[in-house]
Amino acid sequence: MDAFTNLQASIMGWLIPVFNLFGNNRYVVALIILLLTISLAWLLSKVVHKYLLRLLRKTETPLDEDILEQLGRPLFVTIVLTGIDITTDILIGSGRILRVLDSFFMSLLILVWTLFFFRLTRVILTRISYKNEGIVTTHTLPLLQNLTLVIISSIAIYLLFTTWNVDMTAWLASAGVLGIAIGFAAKDTLGNLISGVFIMADAPYKIGDYVVLEDGQRGEVRHIGIRSTRLLTRDDVEVTIPNSIMGNTSVINETGGPHEKYRIRIKVSVAYGTDIDQVRKYLLEEASHSTFAVDVPEPRVRFRNFGNDGLEFELLCWINEPVLKGRAVDDLNSAVYKRFKQEGIEIPYGKRDIYIKEMPGARFKANN
Repeated sequence: MDAFTNLQASIMGWLIPVFNLFGNNRYVVALIILLLTISLAWLLSKVVHKYLLRLLRKTETPLDEDILEQLGRPLFVTIVLTGIDITTDILIGSGRILRVLDSFFMSLLILVWTLFFFRLTRVILTRISYKNEGIVTTHTLPLLQNLTLVIISSIAIYLLFTTWNVDMTAWLASAGVLGIAIGFAAKDTLGNLISGVFIMADAPYKIGDYVVLEDGQRGEVRHIGIRSTRLLTRDDVEVTIPNSIMGNTSVINETGGPHEKYRIRIKVSVAYGTDIDQVRKYLLEEASHSTFAVDVPEPRVRFRNFGNDGLEFELLCWINEPVLKGRAVDDLNSAVYKRFKQEGIEIPYGKRDIYIKEMPGARFKANN
C-alpha cells in the first residue's frame, strides 16, 4: 500500500508543472492525468515493449523474451490503474469512499501481479526443466509448479488482507496450530511426499531402469510419483513401494553406470584332473557364439576356487540390457552344458558312499 502511495506521489510531482497551466479545475486536471497515464501505458506496451523484444531476440536464451512477454500486460494495467486512482483522489478529495476505492485499486493490482508471477514461474520452471539437471526436471516440474502456486497465493492473500486492514495475527496462529495437527496426523504421508521430492531431485533411478531392492525384489521402474514408486517385476506383477522406504533402503540400479550393459555370471564346476586351459577355451567360444553376449567389453573366464567336488570356474560376459538377463543365462547354460558333454568334460556333483557296518536283523538272530 505504501509503495502504491509513493508511486502516486511521484507521478503527481512530475505532473504539477502541467497542472499549473490549466489552473485549479480539478475535472480538467483529472482528465489530463487519465489521458497521460493511458498514453504512457500504450507507449510502454507498444513501442518500448516491441523495441526491447527485438533486442532480446538476439540473445542466446529465450527466457528473457518470455519474461518480457509476460511483463507487458501487468505493466500496462498498473499504469492505467494508477492513473484512475489518482483521478479519483483528485475528484473525491478525501473520505471513507476514497479509502475504499484506494483499497479496491490496490487489490486489483495485487491480483494482476499475482497472475503475472503465476505465469512467470511456470514459464521459468518449464524452460529450466528442459535441461533435466538439478532439482528442476520433467518429473519434479508439476510438484514445483504447485509449490510456487501455493507460496505466491499465500503472499497474495496476506497482501490483500493487509490492504483492507484486516489483522492477520489470529489467522496465522490458527494456521500454525492447524499445520502442527495435520503434521502429526499425516506424518507417514508427509514422509512419503518429502522422500518423493528428494528421489525426483537426486534421481537415483529413472523410469525404465531395472532396479533390485534390499529385499531382493527386481523389476522395471514404471512410475515415480510424489507418494510412491511402482515396479513391474519379471512376473508382470506391479509392486507399489512407498517413497519413504525407497529413500531409506539400498537400491541397486542395474541400468545405471557409464552404460546400460549388464554383466552376467555363469558358474560351472569341472572334475579334478580336467585341462583348465581347455575349459577356458570352450567357455570363451560359447560366449562368442551367443546371441546375447556382446564383444565389448569382451567375455572373460575366472578360475574361482578349488571346490569340494571340482574346480570352480566363472564365465563373465556382458549383455545389452538387464532385461535380457534371464534369457542370456538360459542360453549360455545350455550351450556350456552341451559343449562340455560333447568334449567329454565331466561336470561333477556331490557323491556320498554309504557303508553298512552291520545289518540290524543279523544281531537279532544272533541273540536268539
